[in-house]
Amino acid sequence: MTSRASENLSDLVRDGRLPEATAELEEVAQQFRIRMTAAMRDAADPGVDAQFVPTPAELTIRPEELHDPIGDDAYSPVHGLTHRYPDRVILHSTQTCEVYCRFCFRRETVGEDGTLTEAELDAILSYLADHPQIHEVILTGGDPLVLSPRRLGRLMTRLRALPHLEVIRFHTRVPVVAPHRITPELLEALRGSTTYMVVHTNHPAELTEEARGALARLADAGVPLLSQSVLLRGINDDADTLTALFRGLIRNRVKPYYLHHCDLARGTSHFRTTIAEGQTLMAALRGQLSGIAIPTYVLDIPGGYGKVPLTADYAQSLGAGRWRITDWQGNVHDYHDPDHQPLDTNSEHGQNKSGT
Repeated sequence: MTSRASENLSDLVRDGRLPEATAELEEVAQQFRIRMTAAMRDAADPGVDAQFVPTPAELTIRPEELHDPIGDDAYSPVHGLTHRYPDRVILHSTQTCEVYCRFCFRRETVGEDGTLTEAELDAILSYLADHPQIHEVILTGGDPLVLSPRRLGRLMTRLRALPHLEVIRFHTRVPVVAPHRITPELLEALRGSTTYMVVHTNHPAELTEEARGALARLADAGVPLLSQSVLLRGINDDADTLTALFRGLIRNRVKPYYLHHCDLARGTSHFRTTIAEGQTLMAALRGQLSGIAIPTYVLDIPGGYGKVPLTADYAQSLGAGRWRITDWQGNVHDYHDPDHQPLDTNSEHGQNKSGT
Protein backbone atom coordinates (compact mmCIF):
# COMPACT_ATOMS: atom_id res chain seq x y z
CA MET A 1 0.00 0.00 0.00
CA THR A 2 1.45 3.32 -1.05
CA SER A 3 1.64 6.41 1.15
CA ARG A 4 0.82 8.64 -1.84
CA ALA A 5 -2.65 10.04 -2.38
CA SER A 6 -4.96 8.22 -4.80
CA GLU A 7 -5.54 10.73 -7.61
CA ASN A 8 -7.23 8.74 -10.36
CA LEU A 9 -9.12 5.51 -10.99
CA SER A 10 -5.93 3.50 -11.54
CA ASP A 11 -4.65 4.60 -8.15
CA LEU A 12 -7.91 3.60 -6.48
CA VAL A 13 -7.74 0.17 -8.12
CA ARG A 14 -4.08 -0.19 -7.08
CA ASP A 15 -4.92 0.84 -3.53
CA GLY A 16 -7.80 -1.60 -3.22
CA ARG A 17 -10.62 0.96 -3.22
CA LEU A 18 -12.12 -0.10 -6.57
CA PRO A 19 -12.24 -3.54 -8.20
CA GLU A 20 -11.84 -2.04 -11.69
CA ALA A 21 -12.06 1.20 -13.65
CA THR A 22 -15.30 0.76 -15.59
CA ALA A 23 -16.45 2.90 -18.50
CA GLU A 24 -19.03 4.59 -16.24
CA LEU A 25 -16.37 5.46 -13.69
CA GLU A 26 -14.13 6.82 -16.46
CA GLU A 27 -16.98 9.15 -17.40
CA VAL A 28 -17.32 10.26 -13.76
CA ALA A 29 -13.57 10.91 -13.57
CA GLN A 30 -13.75 13.12 -16.66
CA GLN A 31 -16.32 15.36 -14.96
CA PHE A 32 -15.23 15.43 -11.30
CA ARG A 33 -11.72 15.29 -9.83
CA ILE A 34 -10.47 12.44 -7.65
CA ARG A 35 -8.14 12.62 -4.66
CA MET A 36 -8.03 10.53 -1.48
CA THR A 37 -5.15 10.88 0.96
CA ALA A 38 -3.29 7.98 2.50
CA ALA A 39 -4.62 9.06 5.91
CA MET A 40 -8.19 8.53 4.73
CA ARG A 41 -7.35 5.21 3.07
CA ASP A 42 -5.77 4.09 6.33
CA ALA A 43 -8.98 4.91 8.19
CA ALA A 44 -10.33 1.80 6.43
CA ASP A 45 -14.02 2.45 7.00
CA PRO A 46 -16.89 2.30 4.47
CA GLY A 47 -18.24 5.61 5.82
CA VAL A 48 -14.94 7.25 4.94
CA ASP A 49 -14.40 5.53 1.58
CA ALA A 50 -17.84 6.58 0.35
CA GLN A 51 -16.87 10.25 0.69
CA PHE A 52 -13.92 10.03 -1.72
CA VAL A 53 -14.34 6.99 -4.01
CA PRO A 54 -16.43 7.76 -7.12
CA THR A 55 -19.50 5.75 -8.11
CA PRO A 56 -21.68 5.64 -11.25
CA ALA A 57 -24.45 7.34 -9.23
CA GLU A 58 -22.63 10.63 -9.86
CA LEU A 59 -23.72 10.47 -13.49
CA THR A 60 -27.34 11.05 -12.39
CA ILE A 61 -27.87 14.82 -12.69
CA ARG A 62 -31.24 15.94 -11.34
CA PRO A 63 -32.98 19.04 -12.76
CA GLU A 64 -32.70 20.96 -9.49
CA GLU A 65 -28.93 20.45 -9.20
CA LEU A 66 -26.70 23.42 -9.95
CA HIS A 67 -23.16 24.21 -11.12
CA ASP A 68 -22.88 26.88 -8.38
CA PRO A 69 -25.43 25.75 -5.77
CA ILE A 70 -24.65 28.32 -3.06
CA GLY A 71 -24.20 31.29 -5.40
CA ASP A 72 -20.49 32.08 -4.99
CA ASP A 73 -20.35 33.70 -8.42
CA ALA A 74 -23.45 35.85 -7.87
CA TYR A 75 -21.80 37.67 -4.95
CA SER A 76 -18.22 37.97 -6.22
CA PRO A 77 -17.14 41.63 -6.52
CA VAL A 78 -13.58 40.63 -7.50
CA HIS A 79 -12.10 37.31 -8.52
CA GLY A 80 -11.45 35.08 -5.51
CA LEU A 81 -13.82 36.88 -3.13
CA THR A 82 -17.48 36.27 -2.16
CA HIS A 83 -19.24 39.08 -0.28
CA ARG A 84 -22.68 37.75 0.68
CA TYR A 85 -23.14 39.22 4.17
CA PRO A 86 -22.35 42.84 5.10
CA ASP A 87 -19.72 42.11 7.76
CA ARG A 88 -17.81 39.12 6.36
CA VAL A 89 -16.37 37.72 3.15
CA ILE A 90 -15.11 34.44 1.81
CA LEU A 91 -11.58 34.54 0.39
CA HIS A 92 -10.93 31.66 -2.02
CA SER A 93 -7.20 31.46 -1.38
CA THR A 94 -6.70 28.40 -3.58
CA GLN A 95 -8.78 25.94 -5.58
CA THR A 96 -6.64 22.97 -4.54
CA CYS A 97 -7.68 20.44 -1.88
CA GLU A 98 -5.98 17.51 -0.17
CA VAL A 99 -9.12 15.46 -0.90
CA TYR A 100 -11.95 15.87 -3.38
CA CYS A 101 -15.24 15.01 -1.71
CA ARG A 102 -17.84 13.36 -3.94
CA PHE A 103 -20.57 15.67 -2.54
CA CYS A 104 -18.61 18.96 -2.68
CA PHE A 105 -20.67 22.02 -3.67
CA ARG A 106 -17.61 23.37 -5.52
CA ARG A 107 -16.72 20.01 -7.11
CA GLU A 108 -16.74 21.40 -10.66
CA THR A 109 -14.31 24.23 -9.91
CA VAL A 110 -11.87 22.89 -7.30
CA GLY A 111 -8.47 22.24 -8.81
CA GLU A 112 -9.04 24.50 -11.83
CA ASP A 113 -7.28 27.78 -11.14
CA GLY A 114 -4.68 26.92 -8.52
CA THR A 115 -3.55 29.63 -6.10
CA LEU A 116 -4.45 33.31 -6.40
CA THR A 117 -1.90 35.39 -8.27
CA GLU A 118 -0.31 38.42 -6.61
CA ALA A 119 -2.40 40.73 -8.81
CA GLU A 120 -5.60 38.94 -7.82
CA LEU A 121 -4.64 39.08 -4.14
CA ASP A 122 -3.84 42.80 -4.47
CA ALA A 123 -7.33 43.40 -5.89
CA ILE A 124 -8.91 41.49 -3.01
CA LEU A 125 -6.96 43.40 -0.36
CA SER A 126 -7.83 46.68 -2.04
CA TYR A 127 -11.52 45.74 -1.91
CA LEU A 128 -11.23 44.81 1.78
CA ALA A 129 -9.49 48.11 2.54
CA ASP A 130 -12.30 50.02 0.84
CA HIS A 131 -15.02 48.26 2.87
CA PRO A 132 -14.44 48.93 6.58
CA GLN A 133 -17.73 47.23 7.49
CA ILE A 134 -16.00 43.89 6.84
CA HIS A 135 -14.86 42.50 10.18
CA GLU A 136 -14.22 38.85 9.29
CA VAL A 137 -12.45 37.04 6.45
CA ILE A 138 -13.13 33.34 5.91
CA LEU A 139 -10.27 31.59 4.12
CA THR A 140 -11.53 28.69 2.05
CA GLY A 141 -11.04 27.31 -1.42
CA GLY A 142 -10.19 24.61 -2.13
CA ASP A 143 -8.47 24.30 1.20
CA PRO A 144 -6.35 27.18 2.52
CA LEU A 145 -4.11 24.87 4.55
CA VAL A 146 -2.60 23.35 1.40
CA LEU A 147 -0.69 26.62 1.08
CA SER A 148 2.88 26.54 2.33
CA PRO A 149 3.48 28.13 5.76
CA ARG A 150 5.58 30.80 4.04
CA ARG A 151 2.83 31.77 1.60
CA LEU A 152 0.18 31.54 4.30
CA GLY A 153 2.25 33.68 6.65
CA ARG A 154 2.55 36.42 4.00
CA LEU A 155 -1.20 36.38 3.46
CA MET A 156 -1.89 36.55 7.21
CA THR A 157 0.50 39.51 7.56
CA ARG A 158 -1.33 41.44 4.87
CA LEU A 159 -4.75 40.66 6.35
CA ARG A 160 -3.62 41.66 9.86
CA ALA A 161 -2.59 45.06 8.49
CA LEU A 162 -6.26 45.94 7.85
CA PRO A 163 -7.35 47.79 11.03
CA HIS A 164 -11.05 46.94 10.75
CA LEU A 165 -10.45 43.19 10.30
CA GLU A 166 -11.13 41.46 13.61
CA VAL A 167 -11.31 37.74 12.82
CA ILE A 168 -9.63 35.41 10.34
CA ARG A 169 -11.44 32.10 9.99
CA PHE A 170 -10.20 28.96 8.21
CA HIS A 171 -12.49 26.34 6.68
CA THR A 172 -10.42 23.21 6.16
CA ARG A 173 -10.28 19.42 6.04
CA VAL A 174 -6.50 19.29 6.42
CA PRO A 175 -6.22 18.52 10.18
CA VAL A 176 -8.23 15.34 9.58
CA VAL A 177 -7.39 14.25 6.04
CA ALA A 178 -3.71 15.35 5.98
CA PRO A 179 -2.71 15.80 9.64
CA HIS A 180 1.01 15.83 8.81
CA ARG A 181 0.53 19.37 7.47
CA ILE A 182 -0.12 20.77 10.97
CA THR A 183 3.54 21.59 11.60
CA PRO A 184 5.27 24.05 13.95
CA GLU A 185 5.89 26.27 10.91
CA LEU A 186 2.17 26.33 10.09
CA LEU A 187 1.24 27.09 13.70
CA GLU A 188 3.72 29.96 13.71
CA ALA A 189 2.08 31.43 10.60
CA LEU A 190 -1.27 31.50 12.42
CA ARG A 191 0.00 33.41 15.45
CA GLY A 192 -0.61 37.10 16.00
CA SER A 193 -4.29 37.36 15.05
CA THR A 194 -7.73 36.25 16.22
CA THR A 195 -7.88 33.01 14.27
CA TYR A 196 -10.65 30.42 14.31
CA MET A 197 -10.48 27.09 12.52
CA VAL A 198 -13.57 25.23 11.32
CA VAL A 199 -12.66 21.60 10.59
CA HIS A 200 -14.79 19.67 8.09
CA THR A 201 -15.36 16.07 9.21
CA ASN A 202 -18.35 13.79 8.64
CA HIS A 203 -17.71 10.39 10.23
CA PRO A 204 -16.17 9.26 13.53
CA ALA A 205 -13.69 7.00 11.72
CA GLU A 206 -12.03 10.13 10.29
CA LEU A 207 -10.79 11.01 13.78
CA THR A 208 -7.71 8.79 13.53
CA GLU A 209 -4.83 8.89 16.00
CA GLU A 210 -2.93 11.19 13.61
CA ALA A 211 -5.95 13.48 13.22
CA ARG A 212 -6.39 13.67 16.99
CA GLY A 213 -2.74 14.64 17.28
CA ALA A 214 -3.13 17.43 14.71
CA LEU A 215 -6.20 18.79 16.50
CA ALA A 216 -4.30 18.73 19.79
CA ARG A 217 -1.42 20.71 18.26
CA LEU A 218 -3.85 23.36 17.06
CA ALA A 219 -5.73 23.54 20.36
CA ASP A 220 -2.49 23.68 22.36
CA ALA A 221 -1.37 26.59 20.15
CA GLY A 222 -4.47 28.50 21.22
CA VAL A 223 -6.48 28.14 17.99
CA PRO A 224 -10.24 27.84 18.77
CA LEU A 225 -11.62 24.83 16.93
CA LEU A 226 -15.13 24.37 15.52
CA SER A 227 -16.45 21.75 13.13
CA GLN A 228 -18.77 21.56 10.18
CA SER A 229 -20.26 18.36 8.82
CA VAL A 230 -22.56 17.47 5.94
CA LEU A 231 -25.56 15.20 6.48
CA LEU A 232 -24.94 12.37 4.00
CA ARG A 233 -27.25 9.51 3.17
CA GLY A 234 -25.58 6.17 3.76
CA ILE A 235 -22.67 7.72 5.66
CA ASN A 236 -23.87 9.57 8.76
CA ASP A 237 -27.66 9.79 8.47
CA ASP A 238 -28.39 8.07 11.76
CA ALA A 239 -28.28 9.21 15.36
CA ASP A 240 -25.64 6.71 16.50
CA THR A 241 -23.07 7.80 13.91
CA LEU A 242 -23.64 11.50 14.49
CA THR A 243 -23.51 11.01 18.26
CA ALA A 244 -20.17 9.22 17.96
CA LEU A 245 -18.83 11.94 15.67
CA PHE A 246 -19.88 14.89 17.84
CA ARG A 247 -18.73 13.24 21.06
CA GLY A 248 -15.40 12.48 19.41
CA LEU A 249 -15.04 16.10 18.37
CA ILE A 250 -15.79 17.40 21.87
CA ARG A 251 -13.21 14.99 23.32
CA ASN A 252 -10.68 16.59 20.99
CA ARG A 253 -11.61 20.17 21.94
CA VAL A 254 -13.62 20.82 18.79
CA LYS A 255 -17.06 22.43 19.16
CA PRO A 256 -19.62 21.07 16.64
CA TYR A 257 -20.79 24.17 14.76
CA TYR A 258 -22.78 23.35 11.62
CA LEU A 259 -24.49 20.25 10.24
CA HIS A 260 -25.18 21.15 6.61
CA HIS A 261 -28.09 19.85 4.60
CA CYS A 262 -26.39 18.43 1.51
CA ASP A 263 -26.22 21.11 -1.21
CA LEU A 264 -27.72 20.78 -4.68
CA ALA A 265 -24.40 20.11 -6.39
CA ARG A 266 -24.60 18.21 -9.66
CA GLY A 267 -24.46 14.42 -9.36
CA THR A 268 -24.97 14.28 -5.58
CA SER A 269 -28.61 13.21 -5.17
CA HIS A 270 -27.62 9.79 -3.78
CA PHE A 271 -26.06 11.57 -0.79
CA ARG A 272 -29.00 13.86 -0.04
CA THR A 273 -31.53 13.27 2.72
CA THR A 274 -34.78 15.19 3.09
CA ILE A 275 -35.09 18.14 5.44
CA ALA A 276 -37.69 16.24 7.47
CA GLU A 277 -35.24 13.37 7.96
CA GLY A 278 -32.58 15.80 9.12
CA GLN A 279 -34.97 17.40 11.58
CA THR A 280 -35.88 13.96 12.96
CA LEU A 281 -32.19 13.23 13.51
CA MET A 282 -31.61 16.55 15.27
CA ALA A 283 -34.51 15.79 17.64
CA ALA A 284 -32.96 12.39 18.40
CA LEU A 285 -29.59 13.98 19.17
CA ARG A 286 -31.20 16.22 21.80
CA GLY A 287 -31.78 13.14 23.91
CA GLN A 288 -28.25 11.80 23.55
CA LEU A 289 -25.92 14.83 23.59
CA SER A 290 -25.42 17.90 25.75
CA GLY A 291 -25.91 21.31 24.19
CA ILE A 292 -22.20 21.92 23.62
CA ALA A 293 -22.01 18.84 21.38
CA ILE A 294 -24.98 19.69 19.14
CA PRO A 295 -24.40 21.71 15.95
CA THR A 296 -26.95 23.89 14.17
CA TYR A 297 -28.65 22.09 11.27
CA VAL A 298 -28.56 24.53 8.33
CA LEU A 299 -29.53 24.92 4.70
CA ASP A 300 -27.48 27.07 2.32
CA ILE A 301 -30.32 28.46 0.23
CA PRO A 302 -29.65 27.79 -3.48
CA GLY A 303 -28.76 30.93 -5.41
CA GLY A 304 -26.58 32.59 -2.79
CA TYR A 305 -29.21 33.78 -0.30
CA GLY A 306 -27.24 32.55 2.71
CA LYS A 307 -27.51 29.93 5.43
CA VAL A 308 -30.56 29.49 7.64
CA PRO A 309 -31.21 27.13 10.55
CA LEU A 310 -33.71 24.43 9.58
CA THR A 311 -36.07 25.28 12.42
CA ALA A 312 -39.71 26.35 12.41
CA ASP A 313 -38.65 30.02 12.39
CA TYR A 314 -37.01 29.64 8.98
CA ALA A 315 -38.40 26.47 7.36
CA GLN A 316 -42.13 25.85 6.88
CA SER A 317 -43.25 22.52 5.48
CA LEU A 318 -45.92 22.73 2.77
CA GLY A 319 -46.19 18.95 2.39
CA ALA A 320 -45.14 16.61 -0.41
CA GLY A 321 -41.47 17.58 -0.02
CA ARG A 322 -42.16 21.29 -0.54
CA TRP A 323 -40.72 23.88 1.87
CA ARG A 324 -40.93 27.63 2.27
CA ILE A 325 -37.55 28.96 3.44
CA THR A 326 -37.07 32.46 4.87
CA ASP A 327 -33.57 33.91 4.51
CA TRP A 328 -31.72 36.24 6.90
CA GLN A 329 -33.17 39.30 5.16
CA GLY A 330 -36.77 38.10 5.46
CA ASN A 331 -37.12 37.06 1.81
CA VAL A 332 -39.00 33.84 1.06
CA HIS A 333 -37.77 31.02 -1.21
CA ASP A 334 -39.29 27.73 -2.35
CA TYR A 335 -37.25 24.58 -1.80
CA HIS A 336 -38.13 21.10 -3.10
CA ASP A 337 -36.76 17.99 -1.41
CA PRO A 338 -35.75 14.97 -3.48
CA ASP A 339 -37.95 11.90 -3.37
CA HIS A 340 -36.63 9.38 -0.84
CA GLN A 341 -37.91 6.61 1.33
CA PRO A 342 -38.43 7.50 5.02
CA LEU A 343 -35.28 7.36 7.13
CA ASP A 344 -34.70 4.14 9.08
CA THR A 345 -33.60 5.29 12.55
CA ASN A 346 -33.48 1.94 14.35
CA SER A 347 -30.33 1.18 16.31
CA GLU A 348 -29.24 -1.73 14.11
CA HIS A 349 -29.15 0.64 11.11
CA GLY A 350 -27.11 3.11 13.12
CA GLN A 351 -24.61 0.49 14.28
CA ASN A 352 -24.08 -0.68 10.73
CA LYS A 353 -23.43 2.89 9.60
CA SER A 354 -21.02 3.92 12.29
CA GLY A 355 -19.07 0.72 12.53
CA THR A 356 -19.14 1.11 16.33
